[in-house]
Amino acid sequence: MPGLVVFGRRWAIGSDDFVLPGAFELFVRLVWWIGILVLYTVHKGQFNCPGGGLLHSYLLGLLILLASIICALSALVYISMQGTISNPGPRKSLPKILYTRLLLYFPEFIWAVVGAVWVSDNSVQCEKTVINGVIGTVIASWIIIVFTIVGVLIVFDPLGGKKTFYLPDGVSRNLESSQSGQLLYNVKSSATRVWEKRIRLLCCCIVQDDDHRVAFTSIAELFRSYFSDTDLVPSDIAAGLILLHQEQDKMENCPKEPEEVLCHSPSSLVTDDLDVELENAAHYMLFAAAAYGWPYYVYTNPYTALCKLNGDCCRNRPTDSDIMGSDRHNFHFGSILKITGLQYRDFIHISFHNKIYEIPFFVALDHKKEAIVVAVRGTLSFEDILTDLSADCEDLTLEEVLENGFVHKGITQAANYIYRKLINDGILNQAFTIAPEYKLVIVGHSLGGGTASILAVMLRNSFPTLRCYAFSPPGGLLSKSLADYTKHFIVSVIVGKDLVARLSMPNMEDLKRRIVRIVANCNRPKYQILLRGCWYEVFGGDPDDFPTELDGRNQDALTQPLLAEESLMVHRSPSYNALEEESHLNSPPQYPHLYLPGKIIHIVEECSSRRLCSSDIKYTARWSNETVFSSILISPKMITDHMPDVVLKALNSLSQEHGSCLSCQTRDYNPSAV
Repeated sequence: MPGLVVFGRRWAIGSDDFVLPGAFELFVRLVWWIGILVLYTVHKGQFNCPGGGLLHSYLLGLLILLASIICALSALVYISMQGTISNPGPRKSLPKILYTRLLLYFPEFIWAVVGAVWVSDNSVQCEKTVINGVIGTVIASWIIIVFTIVGVLIVFDPLGGKKTFYLPDGVSRNLESSQSGQLLYNVKSSATRVWEKRIRLLCCCIVQDDDHRVAFTSIAELFRSYFSDTDLVPSDIAAGLILLHQEQDKMENCPKEPEEVLCHSPSSLVTDDLDVELENAAHYMLFAAAAYGWPYYVYTNPYTALCKLNGDCCRNRPTDSDIMGSDRHNFHFGSILKITGLQYRDFIHISFHNKIYEIPFFVALDHKKEAIVVAVRGTLSFEDILTDLSADCEDLTLEEVLENGFVHKGITQAANYIYRKLINDGILNQAFTIAPEYKLVIVGHSLGGGTASILAVMLRNSFPTLRCYAFSPPGGLLSKSLADYTKHFIVSVIVGKDLVARLSMPNMEDLKRRIVRIVANCNRPKYQILLRGCWYEVFGGDPDDFPTELDGRNQDALTQPLLAEESLMVHRSPSYNALEEESHLNSPPQYPHLYLPGKIIHIVEECSSRRLCSSDIKYTARWSNETVFSSILISPKMITDHMPDVVLKALNSLSQEHGSCLSCQTRDYNPSAV
């Protein structure tokens, strides 16, 4: 940070990002140079063979060329090691060295062509060792050239050229002026188009219709807005996440205040209520996991799943009218049967239909709990990801509900789709005709948990006894008023440091601020942060002490976006400065706060190793509130804690522990002693 500016444009790489790749290439070049030197020395007087004159000149020129490249790489690595992430001043000469290194690619390309021509010449009859050495040299040259081209394409920033327009010092920067306003609009439009093209490229394998195009534009606007006010390159983000993780671990290791420990001591009434909900959650999590179909079943039973599905799936199957969407070889339905333990006649409706804003679900009769269960699938396709990323807010209008508010747009549209199916197609009427005394329960995991929650809000008036269990739902789902309203009938279950449960636009903005501030605070070079961070993540140890260089600096400087190279700031690049004025890091939030639904059960591991896998993990659970999830926690388990198998394992562990405690109490109670 900031992004490197060469050839008159900004690139998605920092001037301190050449240390590790440069050192690796330097090592390869040194070994290569030594090998060619040995080859040349050993065969110095043996170039009298046909084609030997050209070979002698080729090897001599290659030695000189490699020596020049080694010198340029040494200077590049040394300069890139200087300074810190937020202090690129000591690296101001790096672009000149980089130009020199890039110029050396031209003679290297020519030498690679000459070597290829010499090797392919059938008239050459020199020693086989020499020929093999030249072949290896030619192959190595072409590999390095290809990797360099790929690297340039990766770090190319399509918007880099948009940030090189300068305003003269005397020109007004008032955004109300037509010139500045038009320029800002052009920059925003270009950024949105670039993000839209990237999203289209990632989703090139799916059929795209009007809904997809609207979603692409909406998501592109979201990404453009989020990344517009900082000049972080990917390695800066990686370094910031490493530093945040160590800072977080350092704070967790601090002893807690007695008041903080006492506040988590629940009453017996609350504990009893929690035990009941944990038992219910463990039961209904099976339905939420089953909604994923065969991918989940194969993932949890990798050695036997395919054999069992091939043998059993075709035996029992509902009529085709009960199933919507494709289920080739009946794998999805067969997996649902095996995970839930239900019979095929217990299923009222199954939908595997999947489009953007239209996600799979099934409706089944749960005789054990006497419930009609609507299970909604979580994220499992590109269409589901687009639904997740359609994170704009929209109003949820409900009759006879006073506390209306904002909801996640994409998930709300998915809930509307299922609502229309359940009500308009008469699916719930059919279910209650079969089992009129059963209660309605809606469940789902991840995207399915968020959709189930909003669907429960929509159905609450028609089914007052409705219950909903949302497992690992997205954090940015409901406004405060709606979140409070759902506490009467929704239970959310979160495991550990689950990222998705903390994922909301305000939390992402907060994470961006924290990354910018911590990389600005740290006075270690980036390569040291990355190397020590990798060691810490793999082998553990004590968190770093975070030495800083801010003793004499104004802390207010950290509240400003760190944008562009110093030269761009001096020349007042309008695209950067306009965006800077539009979105300060300490400006009021541009996204409304959305929260998790219902009452929240937070499950955490009890004294388990952070890096060593253990089959005997113990969990504890407690009632929590939405403020606990108002910040994203960096951890190796932030992804794994979200996985449905981990959630189910934690719930089963707690449910079994509660059951064993009850049995112990029953044995200890002796009526004759009373």
